[in-house]
Amino acid sequence: MRKSLVVGIDYYECGSQLQGCVNDAHAVNAILSRNSDGSVNFGTKILTATGPQNTVYRTELKDAVKELFSGDSDIALLYFAGHGHIETTGGYILCSDAKSGDDGLPLTDIMLLANMSKARSKVIILDSCHSGIAGNPPSAPTISEMSDGLTIMTASTESQYATEQNGSGVFTSLFVDAMSGAASNLLGDITPGSVYAYIDQSLGEWDQRPVFKTNVKKFVSLRKVQPPISLGDLQRLKEFFPQPGFEFHLDPSFEPESDAPDIENTQKFAILQKYNRVNLLQPVDAPHMYHAAMQSKSCKLTVLGEYYRRLVVDGRI
Repeated sequence: MRKSLVVGIDYYECGSQLQGCVNDAHAVNAILSRNSDGSVNFGTKILTATGPQNTVYRTELKDAVKELFSGDSDIALLYFAGHGHIETTGGYILCSDAKSGDDGLPLTDIMLLANMSKARSKVIILDSCHSGIAGNPPSAPTISEMSDGLTIMTASTESQYATEQNGSGVFTSLFVDAMSGAASNLLGDITPGSVYAYIDQSLGEWDQRPVFKTNVKKFVSLRKVQPPISLGDLQRLKEFFPQPGFEFHLDPSFEPESDAPDIENTQKFAILQKYNRVNLLQPVDAPHMYHAAMQSKSCKLTVLGEYYRRLVVDGRI
């Protein structure tokens, strides 16, 4: 069982209103609920606050977080977009009824529920100001308290604001891009680590900096998308490259546009070109695969290619 609680709060009874958090919540809810092939992914629950008749109060949110982290699910994922607050007593996420920052839901309460959860993987994603403090107790801000299987990803450090742009949080826009496939590996799996790497690389040095904290032995897949190369083609790595460092020799018969193409060789070359496009393979002493074939050069696996070849040989894919 995979559960997610998605929260977006634009409306606040006291304080400034936000514009893009509810839209962000709906976008995240949609991307989490289904894999790219349409199969069910997370069982989602969404809470949004858009106005006086549609609010999310502190007690409602805390009860929902308790429910999320109860039971022994495979993954329990919390996403929050809204105002955040920080002071000497720690960090808070603010609900519609917040009158002052410290009457929001304390991040220490969320951490306690997550740390005590029997879920095998717990993921907390916060698109709110000062959210980078999550996981660090106020009494020892340089120490992170995280149980096994817990991952935290936040839009900004504890001293930064989380910005909106074009009606959406900058962090969440990149998160949705990553979950749509930009952060997938060659098997089509998207993990918290790959999502963070994509977001981090997409932001400039002067932008808000995302924060990533984790205590896991192995990353869980958050979503499946269509892989950039088929599993069957990927498994042929050990056929083309039977040992580490092996060079596959080419000649003009591999190139379909040569004077004398060979059908079997051109079919192999098509797969090798796929490897090249996803950085598994590179031509040796030639700028492109076309030149390697026409000049009777060779090609070899990259470091990434050797990694996937080893997975194939070991029967792990």
